[in-house]
Amino acid sequence: MLLLLEDDSERLNRFEAVVTGLEPVPQFRVWRDAHTMIREAGPLLEATSVISLDHDLIAPEGDPDPGDGYTVAQWLTTQPVVRPVIVHSSNAERASWMAGEFELAGWRHWRVIPFGDDWIENDWRRVVRRLLRRVSKRSTNE
Repeated sequence: MLLLLEDDSERLNRFEAVVTGLEPVPQFRVWRDAHTMIREAGPLLEATSVISLDHDLIAPEGDPDPGDGYTVAQWLTTQPVVRPVIVHSSNAERASWMAGEFELAGWRHWRVIPFGDDWIENDWRRVVRRLLRRVSKRSTNE
C-alpha cells in the first residue's frame, strides 16, 4: 500500500496515473488533510510499503485548516511501524524540518523536489519503484 498526503488536484491525477502504471499496482490511499490522515492511517501502516508527504496544504475556502506535512511527520515518528517516507514538498525549509523529524527518529526518508513539469512521472516514480522493489524483495526472502 502507498499512502499519500497531497492537496493539489492536478498533482493527484498525475500521482494516480503513475501508481496505476506500476507493476504490481499497489493499493493507494490519499488524504488532502493532515488531521484526517493522522486519524485514519494508523491501522494501515502495517500493510503500507511507502508514504509520500507534501507539506503545504491549502483548504478550499470555508473549510477548516488542513494542517501540514510536518504535523504528519511528527505523528508518524511516534508510531511503532516504521516505513520509508518520501518528502515531496516545494517548501524547502519545511521539507528540511520533516526530514529532520525522520532523521532523528531513525526513519528512512527520501526527498523528491517538485521541479520541472514531469517530476512526478520521472523522479517520484523512480524512488517509489525502487522502494516498492525493496519491500517486495524483503517479503520474498522472509
